[in-house]
Amino acid sequence: MPYEPFDLSGKVALVTGGNGGIGLGMADAMARAGADICIWGTNENKNAAALARLEAHGAKVAALVCDVAEEGQVEDCFGQTLERFGRVDGCFANAGVSGRGNLTDFVDMTAQDWRRILSINLDGAFHTFRAACRHMIDRGDGGRLVGTASLAALSGAARNEHYAATKGGMVSMIYALAVEMARYKVTANAVLPGWIETAMTEKAFNWEKFADAVQPRIPARRWGQPEDFGGIAVYLMSDASAYHSGDTLLIDGGYQKF
Repeated sequence: MPYEPFDLSGKVALVTGGNGGIGLGMADAMARAGADICIWGTNENKNAAALARLEAHGAKVAALVCDVAEEGQVEDCFGQTLERFGRVDGCFANAGVSGRGNLTDFVDMTAQDWRRILSINLDGAFHTFRAACRHMIDRGDGGRLVGTASLAALSGAARNEHYAATKGGMVSMIYALAVEMARYKVTANAVLPGWIETAMTEKAFNWEKFADAVQPRIPARRWGQPEDFGGIAVYLMSDASAYHSGDTLLIDGGYQKF
């Protein structure tokens, strides 16, 4: 018989950036565990494809177009999510972009590039978590906050200082939320991916020099996959994690310890 606390039946998870990569890996596993899922993404075609995949598990699902950098869009989409599902039990602030598409030395980084990364990765998480916290406090029966940070929050990410700053900020925000929201039975944790094979990392992983230098340093001897984040998502969403809060969960195949 399956371990009962991992049964997510009757729970609703919101996953920003849930139409691909790590977010979809999380959403897929939670749907298979019985949760209803609402994903937010900016690409309508990717939203539709993710929706079809999640519907195959028999869950109630929805996909909304939302740019989390825009405060008004977040407020509107959170309202639409509540209209469709009635509640949000777990909020996964996963939407994000990398600064590696246009690598430049820090001294040449523009303020525009800096603000673009922060507006999506950090401001977007703030907008999303704030809406979720207001709802969870009003509802009064607890909830889960999960932020996707990065290994870049712990190790030096040369020429990617803007991205690293957002992920370090995510971890600090999660720590603060864990303390403030505990009185409302709301937990807050951060997931820190290592080198994961997604559309965001495709360019780097196809660069032979980079791949030859990095992959041998991963004790697991492979790139991570979005599916590697399904188990941690189910756990953090479940009743099994009710006393687990304020943590950073590193999923990197042992890279950081090598």
